[in-house]
Amino acid sequence: MASRAARRTDWGGVARKGASVLRPIPGADRGDAYAAKVPERQSPRPQQPPPPERAKRAPQDAPRRRRSKVRLEVPQLDPIGVRGMPSAEQQRLSQRLREAGEDFLAERFGDALTTLRPLASRYAAVAEVQELYGLTLYRLGRWTAASHRLEQYEQLTGAVDQLPVLADCYRALGRLNEVHDVWDRLRHADPDAQTITEGRIVAAGALADEGRPRDAIRLLEAGPLRPKRPKEHHLRLWYALADLYDRVGDLQRARRGFARIAEVDPGFVDVEDRLAALGTHDT
Repeated sequence: MASRAARRTDWGGVARKGASVLRPIPGADRGDAYAAKVPERQSPRPQQPPPPERAKRAPQDAPRRRRSKVRLEVPQLDPIGVRGMPSAEQQRLSQRLREAGEDFLAERFGDALTTLRPLASRYAAVAEVQELYGLTLYRLGRWTAASHRLEQYEQLTGAVDQLPVLADCYRALGRLNEVHDVWDRLRHADPDAQTITEGRIVAAGALADEGRPRDAIRLLEAGPLRPKRPKEHHLRLWYALADLYDRVGDLQRARRGFARIAEVDPGFVDVEDRLAALGTHDT
């Protein structure tokens, strides 16, 4: 079976213009190794997809907050994580995870949540369950509950691939010091290019939230700005940087940044509207 890192693919992320924007561990009823170990900390369900107000309101020069890129594939159980579980139970769990993963992929996050909620309670020690449940909660804007599950996933696996999403949960909650702590762990872990870039974007957003847009710009400028073959995470980095340039009044660099994105993908987010708003020359 392929390793967790080898089978990772991309799901979700920033939607194209005109597309939809993607924006509990109670005790189980059996006392085995898969039962829950931590009580649930409930997070209220938001009334609408956009992020709720943070505890500390971001200043006007903060960048527009966009969801972190979610990385996942239809889960496959790691044999180590379900060692000792009866074969029939493994098959049932694998089937339910596959159903939830397909719902997630189809953006049926409510259906995925319904499937995963009892599984997450019963199988607190199964990393694939906690990961998918955490990402589903994240897509639904349930930042606190999502952060608990993604913390659990990291503890179970030591993996860093979902740290940008965890950091974005902290940012949405106004827990900016924890965003910086996650970024520090991530940048010392030597992850793949997409993961480190997504983490950089979230960390820069936290700096801007603190009223430090120039520091945020410097952090983004240290990222991969000139790849030979731009990928989506490069465009996301360029967008965040161009947005910050716009907010600090550096309109020329903002236009150049958005124009560069448009050359690669004219339908990326609202880049055409941003260029139209900036005009063709300084006023």
